[in-house]
Amino acid sequence: MISTLAIILSFQLAGEVISRALALPLPGPVVGLILLLLTCILRPSVAALIRSTALGLLQHLSLFFVPAGVGIVAHWELLREHGAGLALALMGSTALAIAVGAWVFAAVARWTGSTDPDARKDQGDA
Repeated sequence: MISTLAIILSFQLAGEVISRALALPLPGPVVGLILLLLTCILRPSVAALIRSTALGLLQHLSLFFVPAGVGIVAHWELLREHGAGLALALMGSTALAIAVGAWVFAAVARWTGSTDPDARKDQGDA
């Protein structure tokens, strides 16, 4: 388990180094995750090797939210002062992301000529 954790953390470290060295707009852990994904695709043996450790981490994923909760408590005054604005920004950005996602989905469906399978059934019945 320790060796597989070392593999996962090595990819995170490599991502940090690459992200900072190339001044990428992506965080290091995201770059590391992309590298790990590519490695798992190109070498399935790596995916098989880290599978049990990764599943163990996923089972305890809720523990990773503890530092975020501590951060909220540590900055309670700031949150009280700007909480309404933050809530409005979160709700607005969520609604915007959903709308843009729906628009992109519809555009790609039109572009690829996809149709609703239920609509085809209705046309076939007529």
